[in-house]
Amino acid sequence: MRSVAGVLRADKSRYASMLTSEMGKPIVEAEAEVEKCAWTAAWFAENAERLLADEPVDSTGTESYVRFQPLGVVLAVMPWNFPFWQAFRAGLPALSAGNVMLLKHSSNVPQSALAIEEVFREAGVPEGVFQTLLIGSAAVERIIADHRVAGITLTGSDKAGSLVAEAAGKALKKAVLELGGSDPFIVLADAYVNAAAGVACRARNQNNGQSCIAAKRFIVEEAVADEFEQRFTSAVAALKVGNPMDRANQVGPLARGDLVDELERQVNESVRLGARPVVGGKRIEGAGFYFEPTVLTNVRPGMPAYHEETFGPVAAVIRVKDAEDALRVANDTDFGLGSNLWTGDTDAGKKLAERIEAGLVFINGMVASDARLPFGGVKRSGYGRELSEYGIKEFTNIQTVWVGPAKVDGAKASSPPRAE
Repeated sequence: MRSVAGVLRADKSRYASMLTSEMGKPIVEAEAEVEKCAWTAAWFAENAERLLADEPVDSTGTESYVRFQPLGVVLAVMPWNFPFWQAFRAGLPALSAGNVMLLKHSSNVPQSALAIEEVFREAGVPEGVFQTLLIGSAAVERIIADHRVAGITLTGSDKAGSLVAEAAGKALKKAVLELGGSDPFIVLADAYVNAAAGVACRARNQNNGQSCIAAKRFIVEEAVADEFEQRFTSAVAALKVGNPMDRANQVGPLARGDLVDELERQVNESVRLGARPVVGGKRIEGAGFYFEPTVLTNVRPGMPAYHEETFGPVAAVIRVKDAEDALRVANDTDFGLGSNLWTGDTDAGKKLAERIEAGLVFINGMVASDARLPFGGVKRSGYGRELSEYGIKEFTNIQTVWVGPAKVDGAKASSPPRAE
């Protein structure tokens, strides 16, 4: 893992350029993505042994403990939006636990898929420990059914997650699913609105708005809604859109033309139903799959911008009466991945966080993945966790070891207690 980190850092510029050319993310963000993969590899190198150590348990035996054994071959089905990070986020914990991995990457990032295998090979990882398969989605079910495959991890849409979960269920195999999100960004009346609006702009438009944990629904108390909308809209309007290889640009193109078509449908339908585009709202004509960074206000139930995951630079602002109303709207979604909560009272914020139906709650900050913290969601955002001590144990056999003879009233007995 230390060698993996070194290979990534030594060739960071080439890998970053590859990410930008394949799916359009700004080059500065692409460099940060490669660096994050390297940092995470180094973190697991430092911590894997501690996280996987046997855990002693006081029981009826003279000795008992829990140990963590690798399951074997894990199939990773990964998306295009973070071509390196998604694969490394799933792969580094599983590999650190002693598993081996097959990568089925998205079909529009084949160079990245092959480069990831190259990283592990150049780092000296043994042959076959990490393999990229250049295959289509139709082959996934057959691979899941193969007796040599022990587990499946997928990052993608809830539709793709349902199909993989069905195939894994038929084969009785462990699966971890990290699916879509419609993350709420709650701004309460006592929040520092200027700071919240600045972070909101980054939280919605990172990676050209193509992130499962990007903030998408901005739920703002009426008392500060005017100020938030003004500051947020100004920040979005100031974003520089253009060639993602140009370091001055903050937003590049979407990855494919059909993604622009879908975003346009969601915006147009929401506007037809009463939403108001205060900035942006249209595709950018000409070469490339560009869409204007957009803020929609007056968003209400029944609109695509309220209910659906918008995978691009489109923000929906929803006004609410108070904190209780904000919680109701935040939870009024089929998804439950990330969430943001902005308040001047962090103690009250922690109480409210307990009631948010999401795998991650970030108070006064932007949702992000971090090797030290578990990552994953609830509801149609999937199940299981990546990263941290929880993620590294997902693809392990959590094995109980009991050593006799049994203890009876503090003494040793000749046989263990009867099984029930």
